Amino acid sequence: MYAQHFGLKQDPFSIAPDPRYLFMSQRHREALAHLLFGIAGQGDSASHAGGGFVLLTGDIGTGKTTICRCFLEQIPSGCHVAYIFNPKLTVSELLQTVCEEFHLTLPVTSSSPPTVKTYIDTLNAFLLERHAGAEHCVLIIDEAQNLQADVLEQLRLLTNLETSERKLLQIVLIGQPELRVMLERPELEQLAQRVMARFHLDALTEGESLQYITHRLAVAGHTGPLPFDRQALSRIYRLTRGVPRRINLLCGRSLLGAWANGLHRVGRTVVDTAAAEVFGPGGGAGSRSAAARVFYALGGLLLLTVALFAWWAASPARSPGPASPVPASTPARAAPSETATVPGAAITEPLDALLSQLPDDMDLAWRDLGASWNLPDSAAQPCAATSTHPWQCVRVSNQTLPQLRQLDRPGILVLQNERGASVYAVLVGLTGSTATLKTGTRLHTVTQTQLARLWRGEFATYWSPPPGYPGNNQTGSPSAVFQELARQLSRIDAAPVPQNAHTTLDASLKARVRDFQRAHGLLVDGQPGPLTFMQLESVLGHSGPRLTPNSR
Repeated sequence: MYAQHFGLKQDPFSIAPDPRYLFMSQRHREALAHLLFGIAGQGDSASHAGGGFVLLTGDIGTGKTTICRCFLEQIPSGCHVAYIFNPKLTVSELLQTVCEEFHLTLPVTSSSPPTVKTYIDTLNAFLLERHAGAEHCVLIIDEAQNLQADVLEQLRLLTNLETSERKLLQIVLIGQPELRVMLERPELEQLAQRVMARFHLDALTEGESLQYITHRLAVAGHTGPLPFDRQALSRIYRLTRGVPRRINLLCGRSLLGAWANGLHRVGRTVVDTAAAEVFGPGGGAGSRSAAARVFYALGGLLLLTVALFAWWAASPARSPGPASPVPASTPARAAPSETATVPGAAITEPLDALLSQLPDDMDLAWRDLGASWNLPDSAAQPCAATSTHPWQCVRVSNQTLPQLRQLDRPGILVLQNERGASVYAVLVGLTGSTATLKTGTRLHTVTQTQLARLWRGEFATYWSPPPGYPGNNQTGSPSAVFQELARQLSRIDAAPVPQNAHTTLDASLKARVRDFQRAHGLLVDGQPGPLTFMQLESVLGHSGPRLTPNSR
Protein backbone atom coordinates (compact mmCIF):
# COMPACT_ATOMS: atom_id res chain seq x y z
CA MET A 1 0.00 0.00 0.00
CA TYR A 2 2.87 2.38 0.73
CA ALA A 3 5.02 1.39 -2.28
CA GLN A 4 4.01 4.25 -4.61
CA HIS A 5 4.25 6.78 -1.76
CA PHE A 6 7.96 5.96 -1.31
CA GLY A 7 8.78 5.40 -5.00
CA LEU A 8 8.92 1.60 -4.75
CA LYS A 9 7.89 -1.01 -7.29
CA GLN A 10 7.01 -3.64 -4.68
CA ASP A 11 7.13 -4.37 -0.97
CA PRO A 12 10.82 -4.45 0.02
CA PHE A 13 10.22 -5.96 3.45
CA SER A 14 8.18 -9.07 2.75
CA ILE A 15 9.21 -11.96 5.00
CA ALA A 16 8.97 -14.45 2.10
CA PRO A 17 12.46 -15.96 1.36
CA ASP A 18 12.77 -14.32 -2.08
CA PRO A 19 16.31 -15.00 -3.48
CA ARG A 20 16.24 -11.61 -5.26
CA TYR A 21 16.38 -9.90 -1.88
CA LEU A 22 19.13 -12.09 -0.46
CA PHE A 23 21.66 -9.92 1.34
CA MET A 24 24.96 -11.70 1.66
CA SER A 25 26.75 -10.42 4.73
CA GLN A 26 30.17 -11.85 5.48
CA ARG A 27 28.54 -14.39 7.82
CA HIS A 28 25.97 -15.37 5.19
CA ARG A 29 28.74 -15.87 2.61
CA GLU A 30 30.61 -18.08 5.07
CA ALA A 31 27.44 -20.07 5.81
CA LEU A 32 26.83 -20.66 2.12
CA ALA A 33 30.48 -21.61 1.65
CA HIS A 34 30.15 -24.26 4.39
CA LEU A 35 27.15 -25.80 2.66
CA LEU A 36 28.89 -25.77 -0.72
CA PHE A 37 32.01 -27.24 0.91
CA GLY A 38 29.90 -30.20 2.00
CA ILE A 39 28.77 -30.78 -1.58
CA ALA A 40 32.32 -30.39 -2.90
CA GLY A 41 33.62 -32.86 -0.34
CA GLN A 42 30.84 -35.30 -1.14
CA GLY A 43 31.84 -35.22 -4.76
CA ASP A 44 35.45 -36.13 -4.01
CA SER A 45 35.62 -39.80 -4.88
CA ALA A 46 39.32 -39.92 -4.06
CA SER A 47 38.86 -39.56 -0.31
CA HIS A 48 36.54 -40.32 2.56
CA ALA A 49 36.07 -36.59 3.24
CA GLY A 50 32.61 -36.73 1.68
CA GLY A 51 29.51 -38.02 3.37
CA GLY A 52 28.56 -37.45 6.96
CA PHE A 53 26.76 -34.33 8.14
CA VAL A 54 26.97 -30.61 7.47
CA LEU A 55 25.37 -28.50 10.20
CA LEU A 56 23.95 -24.96 9.82
CA THR A 57 22.31 -23.35 12.84
CA GLY A 58 21.02 -19.88 13.59
CA ASP A 59 18.43 -18.05 15.65
CA ILE A 60 14.88 -17.60 14.38
CA GLY A 61 14.75 -15.13 11.50
CA THR A 62 18.50 -14.90 10.79
CA GLY A 63 18.12 -16.13 7.20
CA LYS A 64 18.75 -19.89 7.33
CA THR A 65 15.95 -20.76 4.92
CA THR A 66 16.99 -18.02 2.49
CA ILE A 67 20.57 -19.34 2.55
CA CYS A 68 19.16 -22.81 1.88
CA ARG A 69 17.23 -21.52 -1.16
CA CYS A 70 20.40 -19.89 -2.50
CA PHE A 71 22.30 -23.12 -1.81
CA LEU A 72 19.74 -25.16 -3.75
CA GLU A 73 20.14 -22.83 -6.76
CA GLN A 74 23.91 -23.44 -6.80
CA ILE A 75 23.89 -27.24 -6.56
CA PRO A 76 25.68 -28.52 -9.67
CA SER A 77 24.13 -30.75 -12.29
CA GLY A 78 24.46 -34.46 -11.58
CA CYS A 79 23.58 -33.90 -7.93
CA HIS A 80 20.24 -35.28 -6.70
CA VAL A 81 18.58 -33.51 -3.76
CA ALA A 82 15.95 -34.63 -1.28
CA TYR A 83 14.60 -31.70 0.73
CA ILE A 84 12.54 -32.24 3.91
CA PHE A 85 11.04 -29.14 5.53
CA ASN A 86 8.78 -30.84 8.11
CA PRO A 87 10.92 -33.33 10.05
CA LYS A 88 8.38 -34.19 12.78
CA LEU A 89 8.35 -37.77 11.52
CA THR A 90 8.84 -41.29 12.77
CA VAL A 91 11.71 -43.40 11.44
CA SER A 92 9.46 -45.11 8.87
CA GLU A 93 7.88 -41.81 7.83
CA LEU A 94 11.30 -40.22 7.40
CA LEU A 95 12.58 -43.06 5.21
CA GLN A 96 9.37 -43.02 3.19
CA THR A 97 9.71 -39.26 2.66
CA VAL A 98 13.37 -39.57 1.60
CA CYS A 99 12.43 -42.21 -0.98
CA GLU A 100 9.57 -40.06 -2.25
CA GLU A 101 11.84 -37.01 -2.54
CA PHE A 102 14.30 -39.05 -4.61
CA HIS A 103 11.30 -40.32 -6.68
CA LEU A 104 12.00 -43.96 -5.84
CA THR A 105 9.52 -46.78 -6.48
CA LEU A 106 9.44 -49.51 -3.88
CA PRO A 107 9.58 -53.12 -5.12
CA VAL A 108 6.23 -54.82 -5.50
CA THR A 109 5.74 -57.29 -2.64
CA SER A 110 2.86 -58.82 -0.74
CA SER A 111 0.07 -56.76 0.78
CA SER A 112 2.09 -56.14 3.95
CA PRO A 113 3.27 -52.52 4.40
CA PRO A 114 6.91 -51.65 3.62
CA THR A 115 9.36 -52.08 6.46
CA VAL A 116 12.39 -49.99 7.43
CA LYS A 117 14.55 -52.57 5.64
CA THR A 118 12.48 -52.17 2.44
CA TYR A 119 13.08 -48.42 2.40
CA ILE A 120 16.81 -48.72 3.17
CA ASP A 121 17.40 -51.44 0.55
CA THR A 122 15.62 -49.34 -2.09
CA LEU A 123 17.57 -46.23 -1.12
CA ASN A 124 20.90 -48.11 -1.10
CA ALA A 125 20.28 -49.49 -4.60
CA PHE A 126 19.47 -46.00 -5.84
CA LEU A 127 22.61 -44.49 -4.26
CA LEU A 128 24.82 -47.20 -5.75
CA GLU A 129 23.30 -46.62 -9.18
CA ARG A 130 23.94 -42.87 -8.92
CA HIS A 131 27.50 -43.52 -7.74
CA ALA A 132 28.13 -45.74 -10.77
CA GLY A 133 27.05 -42.83 -12.96
CA ALA A 134 29.44 -40.43 -11.13
CA GLU A 135 26.43 -38.60 -9.64
CA HIS A 136 25.92 -37.47 -6.06
CA CYS A 137 23.02 -37.41 -3.61
CA VAL A 138 22.24 -34.91 -0.87
CA LEU A 139 19.57 -35.00 1.83
CA ILE A 140 18.66 -31.57 3.29
CA ILE A 141 16.55 -31.39 6.44
CA ASP A 142 15.24 -27.98 7.51
CA GLU A 143 13.97 -27.27 11.05
CA ALA A 144 16.14 -30.20 12.14
CA GLN A 145 15.80 -29.26 15.82
CA ASN A 146 12.42 -31.03 15.64
CA LEU A 147 13.98 -34.42 14.88
CA GLN A 148 13.53 -37.12 17.51
CA ALA A 149 16.59 -38.92 18.92
CA ASP A 150 15.69 -42.24 17.26
CA VAL A 151 15.27 -40.48 13.91
CA LEU A 152 18.67 -38.81 14.28
CA GLU A 153 20.19 -42.21 14.98
CA GLN A 154 18.59 -43.59 11.81
CA LEU A 155 20.08 -40.68 9.86
CA ARG A 156 23.49 -41.58 11.26
CA LEU A 157 23.01 -45.14 10.04
CA LEU A 158 22.19 -43.83 6.56
CA THR A 159 25.71 -42.40 6.40
CA ASN A 160 26.96 -46.00 6.67
CA LEU A 161 25.77 -46.54 3.09
CA GLU A 162 29.10 -46.44 1.29
CA THR A 163 31.48 -48.06 -1.13
CA SER A 164 35.17 -48.70 -0.60
CA GLU A 165 35.78 -45.28 -2.17
CA ARG A 166 33.38 -42.89 -0.44
CA LYS A 167 30.13 -42.30 1.38
CA LEU A 168 27.03 -42.36 -0.83
CA LEU A 169 24.86 -39.78 0.93
CA GLN A 170 25.57 -36.28 2.20
CA ILE A 171 23.17 -35.01 4.90
CA VAL A 172 22.69 -31.29 5.62
CA LEU A 173 20.95 -30.39 8.90
CA ILE A 174 19.57 -26.85 9.21
CA GLY A 175 18.01 -25.75 12.47
CA GLN A 176 17.79 -23.45 15.45
CA PRO A 177 20.50 -23.26 18.18
CA GLU A 178 18.90 -26.05 20.22
CA LEU A 179 20.03 -28.44 17.48
CA ARG A 180 23.61 -27.89 18.62
CA VAL A 181 22.55 -28.64 22.20
CA MET A 182 20.84 -31.85 21.06
CA LEU A 183 24.02 -33.10 19.42
CA GLU A 184 25.90 -32.68 22.70
CA ARG A 185 23.84 -35.45 24.32
CA PRO A 186 25.91 -38.54 25.16
CA GLU A 187 23.58 -40.83 23.19
CA LEU A 188 24.20 -38.78 20.03
CA GLU A 189 28.00 -38.65 20.33
CA GLN A 190 28.50 -40.97 17.36
CA LEU A 191 26.45 -38.66 15.16
CA ALA A 192 28.27 -35.56 16.45
CA GLN A 193 31.59 -37.12 15.47
CA ARG A 194 30.36 -37.40 11.85
CA VAL A 195 29.69 -33.66 11.49
CA MET A 196 32.33 -32.64 8.95
CA ALA A 197 31.42 -28.92 8.85
CA ARG A 198 29.32 -26.78 11.16
CA PHE A 199 28.43 -23.10 11.12
CA HIS A 200 26.28 -20.85 13.32
CA LEU A 201 24.60 -17.90 11.58
CA ASP A 202 24.62 -14.84 13.83
CA ALA A 203 22.41 -11.78 13.53
CA LEU A 204 23.62 -8.75 11.54
CA THR A 205 25.82 -6.06 13.00
CA GLU A 206 24.56 -2.48 13.07
CA GLY A 207 26.52 -1.63 9.92
CA GLU A 208 25.23 -4.74 8.17
CA SER A 209 21.66 -3.90 9.24
CA LEU A 210 21.98 -0.56 7.45
CA GLN A 211 23.34 -2.31 4.36
CA TYR A 212 20.50 -4.84 4.58
CA ILE A 213 17.81 -2.13 4.64
CA THR A 214 19.52 -0.20 1.83
CA HIS A 215 19.86 -3.34 -0.29
CA ARG A 216 16.22 -4.40 0.03
CA LEU A 217 14.98 -0.89 -0.79
CA ALA A 218 17.26 -0.78 -3.86
CA VAL A 219 15.99 -4.14 -5.14
CA ALA A 220 12.44 -2.83 -4.73
CA GLY A 221 13.30 0.13 -6.99
CA HIS A 222 14.07 2.86 -4.45
CA THR A 223 16.44 5.66 -5.45
CA GLY A 224 17.62 8.70 -3.53
CA PRO A 225 18.00 9.16 0.25
CA LEU A 226 16.73 6.46 2.57
CA PRO A 227 13.19 7.01 3.89
CA PHE A 228 14.54 6.46 7.44
CA ASP A 229 16.47 9.14 9.33
CA ARG A 230 19.60 8.32 11.34
CA GLN A 231 17.83 8.03 14.69
CA ALA A 232 15.22 5.73 13.16
CA LEU A 233 17.90 3.42 11.75
CA SER A 234 19.70 3.27 15.09
CA ARG A 235 16.41 2.50 16.83
CA ILE A 236 15.54 -0.22 14.30
CA TYR A 237 18.81 -2.00 15.03
CA ARG A 238 18.30 -1.76 18.79
CA LEU A 239 14.75 -3.10 18.63
CA THR A 240 15.44 -5.89 16.14
CA ARG A 241 18.90 -6.86 17.44
CA GLY A 242 20.00 -7.29 13.80
CA VAL A 243 17.64 -10.22 13.08
CA PRO A 244 16.60 -9.88 9.40
CA ARG A 245 13.02 -11.09 9.87
CA ARG A 246 12.46 -8.61 12.72
CA ILE A 247 14.00 -5.86 10.58
CA ASN A 248 11.54 -6.69 7.78
CA LEU A 249 8.54 -6.62 10.11
CA LEU A 250 9.53 -3.36 11.79
CA CYS A 251 10.60 -1.51 8.64
CA GLY A 252 7.49 -2.56 6.74
CA ARG A 253 5.16 -1.46 9.53
CA SER A 254 7.09 1.81 9.97
CA LEU A 255 6.71 2.68 6.28
CA LEU A 256 3.02 1.82 6.47
CA GLY A 257 2.56 4.08 9.49
CA ALA A 258 4.43 6.95 7.83
CA TRP A 259 2.35 6.61 4.65
CA ALA A 260 -0.94 6.44 6.55
CA ASN A 261 -0.07 9.71 8.27
CA GLY A 262 1.22 11.51 5.18
CA LEU A 263 4.90 11.42 6.15
CA HIS A 264 7.71 10.99 3.62
CA ARG A 265 10.41 10.18 6.17
CA VAL A 266 10.41 7.76 9.07
CA GLY A 267 11.66 9.07 12.40
CA ARG A 268 12.25 7.43 15.75
CA THR A 269 8.71 8.13 16.98
CA VAL A 270 7.21 6.28 14.01
CA VAL A 271 9.58 3.33 14.60
CA ASP A 272 8.69 3.09 18.29
CA THR A 273 4.98 3.25 17.46
CA ALA A 274 5.38 0.51 14.84
CA ALA A 275 7.41 -1.64 17.26
CA ALA A 276 4.59 -1.54 19.82
CA GLU A 277 2.22 -2.83 17.14
CA VAL A 278 4.54 -5.50 15.73
CA PHE A 279 6.34 -6.78 18.82
CA GLY A 280 3.88 -5.82 21.55
CA PRO A 281 4.65 -3.86 24.72
CA GLY A 282 7.89 -5.78 25.22
CA GLY A 283 9.17 -4.75 21.79
CA GLY A 284 10.92 -1.66 23.16
CA ALA A 285 8.08 0.80 22.86
CA GLY A 286 5.64 -0.42 25.50
CA SER A 287 5.39 3.04 27.09
CA ARG A 288 4.01 4.31 23.81
CA SER A 289 1.29 1.67 23.37
CA ALA A 290 -1.50 4.20 23.90
CA ALA A 291 0.03 6.54 21.33
CA ALA A 292 0.46 3.58 19.00
CA ARG A 293 -3.22 2.78 19.15
CA VAL A 294 -4.14 6.39 18.35
CA PHE A 295 -1.49 6.60 15.60
CA TYR A 296 -2.66 3.50 13.78
CA ALA A 297 -6.35 4.21 14.42
CA LEU A 298 -5.90 7.49 12.56
CA GLY A 299 -3.95 5.68 9.86
CA GLY A 300 -6.69 3.05 9.54
CA LEU A 301 -9.33 5.77 9.28
CA LEU A 302 -7.33 7.42 6.51
CA LEU A 303 -7.03 4.09 4.68
CA LEU A 304 -10.78 3.56 4.92
CA THR A 305 -11.44 7.08 3.61
CA VAL A 306 -9.07 6.57 0.65
CA ALA A 307 -10.69 3.22 -0.18
CA LEU A 308 -14.22 4.68 -0.06
CA PHE A 309 -13.19 7.60 -2.27
CA ALA A 310 -11.59 5.24 -4.80
CA TRP A 311 -14.77 3.14 -4.87
CA TRP A 312 -16.91 6.22 -5.35
CA ALA A 313 -14.70 7.59 -8.12
CA ALA A 314 -14.78 4.26 -9.99
CA SER A 315 -18.55 3.81 -9.70
CA PRO A 316 -20.56 4.55 -12.91
CA ALA A 317 -23.47 5.72 -10.73
CA ARG A 318 -21.53 8.62 -9.14
CA SER A 319 -23.30 11.19 -11.40
CA PRO A 320 -26.96 11.50 -12.54
CA GLY A 321 -26.02 11.54 -16.22
CA PRO A 322 -25.40 8.42 -18.31
CA ALA A 323 -21.91 6.99 -18.37
CA SER A 324 -19.88 7.90 -21.41
CA PRO A 325 -19.49 4.89 -23.67
CA VAL A 326 -16.00 3.65 -24.38
CA PRO A 327 -15.19 3.82 -28.10
CA ALA A 328 -14.94 0.40 -29.67
CA SER A 329 -11.48 1.22 -30.98
CA THR A 330 -10.16 1.98 -27.49
CA PRO A 331 -8.69 -1.13 -25.84
CA ALA A 332 -9.61 -1.71 -22.23
CA ARG A 333 -6.77 -1.07 -19.80
CA ALA A 334 -5.86 -3.78 -17.39
CA ALA A 335 -5.52 -2.78 -13.77
CA PRO A 336 -1.86 -2.47 -12.77
CA SER A 337 -0.44 -5.28 -10.73
CA GLU A 338 2.92 -6.59 -9.61
CA THR A 339 2.76 -9.37 -12.19
CA ALA A 340 1.74 -7.20 -15.14
CA THR A 341 4.21 -6.93 -17.98
CA VAL A 342 5.89 -3.55 -17.96
CA PRO A 343 5.94 -1.92 -21.41
CA GLY A 344 9.45 -1.98 -22.84
CA ALA A 345 10.70 -4.53 -20.31
CA ALA A 346 13.46 -6.80 -21.58
CA ILE A 347 12.48 -10.35 -22.50
CA THR A 348 14.76 -12.89 -20.87
CA GLU A 349 16.28 -15.84 -22.66
CA PRO A 350 17.73 -19.16 -21.42
CA LEU A 351 21.30 -18.79 -20.19
CA ASP A 352 22.13 -22.42 -21.04
CA ALA A 353 21.51 -21.69 -24.74
CA LEU A 354 23.88 -18.72 -24.55
CA LEU A 355 26.83 -20.63 -23.04
CA SER A 356 28.06 -21.91 -26.43
CA GLN A 357 28.39 -18.29 -27.63
CA LEU A 358 30.61 -17.23 -24.72
CA PRO A 359 34.42 -17.27 -25.19
CA ASP A 360 36.61 -19.65 -23.23
CA ASP A 361 39.57 -17.28 -23.68
CA MET A 362 39.50 -14.50 -21.10
CA ASP A 363 41.58 -12.16 -23.26
CA LEU A 364 38.71 -12.10 -25.77
CA ALA A 365 36.33 -11.08 -22.98
CA TRP A 366 38.78 -8.37 -21.83
CA ARG A 367 38.92 -6.90 -25.33
CA ASP A 368 35.12 -7.05 -25.59
CA LEU A 369 34.82 -5.31 -22.23
CA GLY A 370 37.39 -2.71 -23.32
CA ALA A 371 34.88 -1.31 -25.79
CA SER A 372 32.93 0.07 -22.82
CA TRP A 373 36.05 2.05 -21.86
CA ASN A 374 36.77 3.07 -25.47
CA LEU A 375 40.00 1.07 -25.40
CA PRO A 376 41.59 0.07 -28.72
CA ASP A 377 40.85 -3.44 -29.98
CA SER A 378 44.44 -4.60 -29.82
CA ALA A 379 45.66 -8.09 -30.59
CA ALA A 380 48.09 -7.79 -27.68
CA GLN A 381 47.14 -9.09 -24.27
CA PRO A 382 44.92 -6.37 -22.78
CA CYS A 383 46.14 -6.97 -19.22
CA ALA A 384 49.85 -7.07 -20.00
CA ALA A 385 52.11 -4.85 -17.90
CA THR A 386 53.23 -3.08 -21.08
CA SER A 387 49.70 -1.82 -21.90
CA THR A 388 49.69 1.88 -22.68
CA HIS A 389 46.17 2.72 -21.50
CA PRO A 390 45.71 4.04 -17.92
CA TRP A 391 43.35 1.26 -16.86
CA GLN A 392 44.43 -1.81 -14.92
CA CYS A 393 42.81 -5.22 -14.96
CA VAL A 394 41.58 -6.50 -11.62
CA ARG A 395 40.04 -9.87 -10.79
CA VAL A 396 38.24 -10.62 -7.51
CA SER A 397 36.27 -13.51 -6.01
CA ASN A 398 33.45 -14.08 -3.51
CA GLN A 399 31.28 -11.32 -4.99
CA THR A 400 27.49 -11.17 -5.10
CA LEU A 401 25.16 -9.50 -7.59
CA PRO A 402 24.09 -6.85 -5.04
CA GLN A 403 27.78 -5.99 -4.56
CA LEU A 404 28.25 -5.67 -8.33
CA ARG A 405 25.22 -3.39 -8.43
CA GLN A 406 26.95 -1.22 -5.81
CA LEU A 407 30.22 -1.14 -7.79
CA ASP A 408 28.17 -0.07 -10.80
CA ARG A 409 30.66 -0.83 -13.57
CA PRO A 410 30.69 -3.34 -16.45
CA GLY A 411 32.85 -6.39 -15.97
CA ILE A 412 33.47 -10.04 -16.73
CA LEU A 413 31.66 -12.91 -14.98
CA VAL A 414 33.44 -16.26 -14.86
CA LEU A 415 30.80 -18.93 -15.48
CA GLN A 416 30.99 -22.72 -15.43
CA ASN A 417 29.48 -24.45 -18.47
CA GLU A 418 27.89 -27.90 -18.49
CA ARG A 419 31.34 -29.54 -18.80
CA GLY A 420 32.66 -27.65 -15.77
CA ALA A 421 34.94 -25.49 -17.94
CA SER A 422 35.18 -21.72 -17.50
CA VAL A 423 33.56 -19.36 -19.99
CA TYR A 424 33.46 -15.57 -19.76
CA ALA A 425 30.43 -13.30 -19.98
CA VAL A 426 30.63 -9.50 -20.20
CA LEU A 427 28.11 -7.99 -17.79
CA VAL A 428 26.78 -4.58 -18.91
CA GLY A 429 23.46 -4.22 -17.06
CA LEU A 430 21.62 -5.21 -13.87
CA THR A 431 18.06 -4.78 -12.66
CA GLY A 432 16.48 -6.12 -9.51
CA SER A 433 15.93 -9.54 -11.12
CA THR A 434 17.78 -9.68 -14.48
CA ALA A 435 21.28 -9.28 -15.86
CA THR A 436 22.28 -8.11 -19.33
CA LEU A 437 25.25 -9.86 -20.97
CA LYS A 438 27.08 -8.72 -24.11
CA THR A 439 28.47 -10.95 -26.84
CA GLY A 440 30.06 -8.94 -29.64
CA THR A 441 27.45 -6.33 -30.54
CA ARG A 442 24.47 -8.29 -29.21
CA LEU A 443 22.83 -7.97 -25.81
CA HIS A 444 21.18 -10.86 -23.94
CA THR A 445 18.98 -10.53 -20.86
CA VAL A 446 18.90 -13.48 -18.44
CA THR A 447 17.38 -13.93 -15.00
CA GLN A 448 19.64 -13.62 -11.98
CA THR A 449 18.39 -17.00 -10.78
CA GLN A 450 19.88 -18.64 -13.90
CA LEU A 451 23.09 -16.69 -13.43
CA ALA A 452 23.49 -17.72 -9.78
CA ARG A 453 23.48 -21.38 -10.85
CA LEU A 454 26.58 -20.94 -13.05
CA TRP A 455 28.41 -18.06 -11.37
CA ARG A 456 30.54 -18.62 -8.27
CA GLY A 457 31.38 -15.00 -7.47
CA GLU A 458 34.43 -14.42 -9.72
CA PHE A 459 34.40 -10.96 -11.32
CA ALA A 460 36.93 -8.98 -13.35
CA THR A 461 36.92 -5.39 -14.58
CA TYR A 462 39.05 -2.38 -15.46
CA TRP A 463 39.86 0.28 -12.89
CA SER A 464 41.99 3.41 -12.69
CA PRO A 465 44.29 3.35 -9.64
CA PRO A 466 45.10 6.65 -7.89
CA PRO A 467 48.55 8.13 -8.59
CA GLY A 468 51.22 6.28 -6.66
CA TYR A 469 49.24 3.05 -6.39
CA PRO A 470 51.47 0.02 -7.18
CA GLY A 471 50.98 -1.20 -10.73
CA ASN A 472 51.72 -0.55 -14.37
CA ASN A 473 52.16 3.01 -15.58
CA GLN A 474 51.62 4.53 -12.11
CA THR A 475 53.69 7.50 -11.02
CA GLY A 476 53.84 9.34 -7.73
CA SER A 477 54.74 8.41 -4.17
CA PRO A 478 52.78 5.94 -2.01
CA SER A 479 51.92 8.80 0.37
CA ALA A 480 49.82 10.34 -2.41
CA VAL A 481 47.60 7.22 -2.34
CA PHE A 482 46.79 7.70 1.34
CA GLN A 483 46.22 11.43 0.93
CA GLU A 484 43.76 10.77 -1.89
CA LEU A 485 42.08 8.04 0.19
CA ALA A 486 41.63 10.46 3.11
CA ARG A 487 40.20 13.12 0.79
CA GLN A 488 37.65 10.71 -0.69
CA LEU A 489 36.53 9.45 2.73
CA SER A 490 36.17 13.03 3.96
CA ARG A 491 33.96 13.90 1.00
CA ILE A 492 31.69 10.95 1.80
CA ASP A 493 31.51 11.93 5.49
CA ALA A 494 30.91 15.60 4.56
CA ALA A 495 33.92 16.44 6.72
CA PRO A 496 36.67 19.01 6.03
CA VAL A 497 39.10 17.67 3.45
CA PRO A 498 42.50 17.21 5.12
CA GLN A 499 45.55 18.79 3.56
CA ASN A 500 48.42 16.28 3.54
CA ALA A 501 47.10 14.93 6.86
CA HIS A 502 47.78 11.28 6.03
CA THR A 503 51.03 10.25 4.40
CA THR A 504 50.82 6.69 5.74
CA LEU A 505 48.07 4.21 6.48
CA ASP A 506 48.00 5.10 10.17
CA ALA A 507 45.56 3.72 12.75
CA SER A 508 42.96 6.48 12.33
CA LEU A 509 42.89 6.19 8.53
CA LYS A 510 42.73 2.40 8.72
CA ALA A 511 39.74 2.69 11.10
CA ARG A 512 37.95 4.97 8.63
CA VAL A 513 38.63 2.46 5.84
CA ARG A 514 37.17 -0.34 7.97
CA ASP A 515 34.04 1.71 8.66
CA PHE A 516 33.58 2.33 4.94
CA GLN A 517 34.17 -1.32 4.07
CA ARG A 518 31.72 -2.46 6.74
CA ALA A 519 29.05 -0.05 5.51
CA HIS A 520 29.31 -1.33 1.92
CA GLY A 521 29.58 -5.08 2.42
CA LEU A 522 33.31 -5.34 1.61
CA LEU A 523 35.91 -7.45 3.37
CA VAL A 524 36.66 -5.49 6.55
CA ASP A 525 40.48 -5.52 6.71
CA GLY A 526 41.33 -1.80 6.71
CA GLN A 527 43.40 -2.21 3.54
CA PRO A 528 42.51 0.10 0.62
CA GLY A 529 42.58 -2.42 -2.22
CA PRO A 530 41.01 -2.11 -5.68
CA LEU A 531 37.52 -3.06 -4.47
CA THR A 532 37.60 -0.36 -1.80
CA PHE A 533 38.74 2.32 -4.25
CA MET A 534 36.19 1.23 -6.87
CA GLN A 535 33.42 1.39 -4.27
CA LEU A 536 34.61 4.87 -3.26
CA GLU A 537 34.41 5.91 -6.90
CA SER A 538 30.90 4.50 -7.16
CA VAL A 539 29.68 6.41 -4.10
CA LEU A 540 31.30 9.66 -5.22
CA GLY A 541 30.23 9.25 -8.86
CA HIS A 542 33.00 7.92 -11.10
CA SER A 543 33.41 9.11 -14.66
CA GLY A 544 33.83 5.67 -16.21
CA PRO A 545 31.14 3.47 -17.76
CA ARG A 546 28.31 2.25 -15.56
CA LEU A 547 25.98 -0.71 -15.48
CA THR A 548 22.69 0.14 -17.13
CA PRO A 549 19.44 -0.71 -15.32
CA ASN A 550 18.15 -2.19 -18.57
CA SER A 551 20.47 -2.42 -21.54
CA ARG A 552 17.80 -3.09 -24.14
